[in-house]
Amino acid sequence: MNDDTNRFEPEITAFYCIYCGYMAADTAGALSIQYPANVKFVRLPCTGKTDVRYILEAFEQGADGVYFVACPLGNCHHVRGNERGRARIIRARQIIEEIGLDGGRLDMFFMSGSQARAFAAAARTMTERVRKLGQNPLRPAPFHEQETSKADGNHEEENSGFRGRKVMAD
Repeated sequence: MNDDTNRFEPEITAFYCIYCGYMAADTAGALSIQYPANVKFVRLPCTGKTDVRYILEAFEQGADGVYFVACPLGNCHHVRGNERGRARIIRARQIIEEIGLDGGRLDMFFMSGSQARAFAAAARTMTERVRKLGQNPLRPAPFHEQETSKADGNHEEENSGFRGRKVMAD
């Protein structure tokens, strides 16, 4: 069997600001610079809006790695937003290490909007790093496996796949 067909392809969630992060992504696209397709992007008004809950939720939902793309330090459009974001990411890294995940699954990259190659390099860096770390042990089982376990008599909550509020019975 070919090793390429069995190669683990990590699911990566990348958050980026609407200024430098978005411009770097847009520039990479305009210049046809390739980066891994396994990266899912989420725009933030500023990486200063980073919330530890966003990071933990991404891992809980099955992301194998998470990273942020921010304006260069000292050059944030919201003055010190990227510094606040960096502090929250450092705290989140401590939390994920405490629960048994490798801190290398979370990172932050600083770049200007013209750095399309750096943007693509960040995606490649995270993909390769997380590929070496392996699948996120918190990743939920695929939907078809959840259905199989219910059919086998392993009835967890009826709405175990539901991520919203639970309706309480009266």
